Amino acid sequence: MARRPTIKDIARRAGVSESAVSFALNGRPGVSEQTRARIRRVAEELGWQPNSAARALSGERSGAVGLVLARPAHTLGVESFFLQLVSGIQEVLSAERIALLFQVVEDIEAECAVHRRWWAERRVDGVLVVDPRTSDPRPELLAGLGLPAVLIGGYGGDGGGGGGDGSSVSRVWADDTRAMTEVLDHLHGLGHRRIVHIAGLPGLAHTARRVAALRAEAERLGLPAGQVRSVPTDYSDTEGAAATRRVLAEPEPPTALVYDNDVMAVAGSAVAAELGIPVPGRLSIVAWDDSALCRVTHPRLTALVRDTAGFGRLAAEELLAVLAGGPPRARESELPRLEPRESTSPPPAAY
Repeated sequence: MARRPTIKDIARRAGVSESAVSFALNGRPGVSEQTRARIRRVAEELGWQPNSAARALSGERSGAVGLVLARPAHTLGVESFFLQLVSGIQEVLSAERIALLFQVVEDIEAECAVHRRWWAERRVDGVLVVDPRTSDPRPELLAGLGLPAVLIGGYGGDGGGGGGDGSSVSRVWADDTRAMTEVLDHLHGLGHRRIVHIAGLPGLAHTARRVAALRAEAERLGLPAGQVRSVPTDYSDTEGAAATRRVLAEPEPPTALVYDNDVMAVAGSAVAAELGIPVPGRLSIVAWDDSALCRVTHPRLTALVRDTAGFGRLAAEELLAVLAGGPPRARESELPRLEPRESTSPPPAAY
C-alpha cells in the first residue's frame, strides 16, 4: 500500500521547515507569498491532502456533511426518489469537494443518536434531514447542538423563515397540498367519485399534508368522505399491492387510485391486471413521483413530474449557504406538474 505524503515529505522536497509548511497550508502568516506558493505546488505534486480528523479536532471544518435515513431498509432498494435526491445533493457537494456521510437507521431515536455522535466527534460540518415528522424532535435537537441543518421536504408553506416549526433550522419544501389538489381535480374532472389514496408512512409531515389536502379538496368538490380516503403503507411494493388488493375487493371499489410513489403504483397496476380489472377501463391510476417505471409500464402511468435531483441540489446549496454564515430560511422548490398518460380515463358509466 502506498504511503500517504506527510508535512515532513513536503518540507524535505521544498527545502523548508515543517512549521513553514504548516503556516503555508493553513493560510497563516509567517512565510512569504513566494514560499507559500512553492510549498502548495510541492504539496499538489505529492498528492497531499489535509487529515480531516485532525482538522476537526483543531476546530477546523471536517469537509463532510451528513445524511441519516430512518426508514425500514427493505423499502429503499426499489424506490427511485432517494437515488435521484442524493444524486442532486452529491452534484453540488462534489463541486465543492465536500464528502457526503450517509447512514441508514431503524427509527427516529436512532437517527437523533447518530446526530449527537457526529456532533460530539466533529464528523460533519452540517446535516441534511429528510422525512420531517408531524411531531419531530430533530429541529430542536439540531438547533440545541448548534449543528447546521437543512430539513428537506418539511413543514409546508407557513411563509416564515427557519424550519416552520419555530426552530432556527433552514428547510426546502415542495407544495404537496397544491399537487394533491391538482391530482384530485384531474380525476374528478374525468368523472371519478370513488378515489383512494394509497399513502406512505403515517407520521411523516408530507403524508399528513397529502391526506389533509385530499380531504379538503374532496369536501370542496362535494364528495362523500367515505368515497375519497387515504390508506397508509410503508411505501413498499408489497404493502402497496396488499392495500390495492384490499380496496379493490370492497363492495363498492374505487374507480381511481393515487399512489404515494412510483413503485406502489406499478405494483397496484400489476394487481389490477391479475384480478382482470382493466386500466384505465375500470380503474385509473396516478403515481406521485414520475420515473422510468411509470413510463415503461403498460399502460404508461399518469404521474406527478418534478425535478427530484434539482430538489437535492437546492437542499445542498442551502446547507452550503448556512455553513457560509447565512440566516435560516425556507425555500420552495418548483411545483410538481401532473402529466396525464394512458392510465387515467373516465370511469365506466355503470361501474
